[in-house]
Amino acid sequence: MNINTVPHRRYNILTGEWVLVSPHRTKRPWQGKQEKRPQLDRTKYDEHCYLCPNNVRASGVKNPNYESTYSFINDFSALLSDTKKAEYNDGLLRAKSEKGICKVICFSSDHSLTLPLMDVMAIEKVIDLWQKEYLGLGAIEDINHVQIFENKGGMMGCSNPHPHGQIWAQSSIPREAEKKTRQQKSYWDKTGGSLLQDYLLQELDKKERIVVENKDFLALVPFWAIWPYEVMIIPKKHYQNIGQLSTDEKKNFAKIIKEITTRYDNLFLTSFPYSSGIHQAPTDGSEHEEWHFHMSFYPPLLRSATVKKFMVGYEMFADPQRDITAEYAAQALRDASNVHFSLDRLTVTEIVNADEIKVSETLTDETVNSTITKQ
Repeated sequence: MNINTVPHRRYNILTGEWVLVSPHRTKRPWQGKQEKRPQLDRTKYDEHCYLCPNNVRASGVKNPNYESTYSFINDFSALLSDTKKAEYNDGLLRAKSEKGICKVICFSSDHSLTLPLMDVMAIEKVIDLWQKEYLGLGAIEDINHVQIFENKGGMMGCSNPHPHGQIWAQSSIPREAEKKTRQQKSYWDKTGGSLLQDYLLQELDKKERIVVENKDFLALVPFWAIWPYEVMIIPKKHYQNIGQLSTDEKKNFAKIIKEITTRYDNLFLTSFPYSSGIHQAPTDGSEHEEWHFHMSFYPPLLRSATVKKFMVGYEMFADPQRDITAEYAAQALRDASNVHFSLDRLTVTEIVNADEIKVSETLTDETVNSTITKQ
């Protein structure tokens, strides 16, 4: 079977579910909705931003004058730490109370930055905070799962452009983590090995879906990817959670996060929207030796900076479906530059010309910034 031309289904080893792949549909014309290209905001400090240093949030609490990372309990938390245990049971109608803690993680004091525009050392500090929060929240009684995630861009429902992510820690184990625990545990019991580590070795052998790798991490488009340019970052060593990373491994984790997010932005010359999340072992007191932590990026852009693809129609009522193959997506990301387009003068010139803006042949930093801001 030629998986690059024939409609087929692919199996997700982490969830036990299938995705329909229809590579021939990439030839169809697009007459659907197209969004405006988002602008790159160069504002380092916004007096109206609830997340900038020294500003007062909607709750009336004032942020400290932080210089790098900063975390706090979400003022509008989806879960509350003082929720009492209770149940509702009325025949087929059932409900249980859910206890938890939701935190906001500010990546930087600079309002204008995103992960691809941060330096590696700054991203390392974000990872330091992720480690601290995962271990700290996970140690709390009744907190059995800690979910770290980021929604980047208004297209993904992000309510504030300041660089930040979230952590939701709760008493129950969510559905996605439960499925991945079951699949990894089944494989561990059968083979005595890590499911993702064995998958990683197979991908290293084939080299079809790998985007970038370094000494400690591999970034690839998974064989079973659902989102158009979905990427998974996997540590080469079998670690259950990010708290086990050494100093050198954290640096390489930061490097590969920066490289993937930079290639995302360069793919369509835009601040690439996505939802990313780190899946790691539950914090329910069990060892979970079967777990192999990983970070996933789910971006909706399909053909350009203005054409997106969300889960609708067939995907909502039947199975997930995608058009471009994982192999095609991996090649496109490999071909993208690892130098951010806003810092590449040649790329800026191309953007300027595309918008029919007349500038001098030699672009100054001021011209570059104003051009990108306009774009």
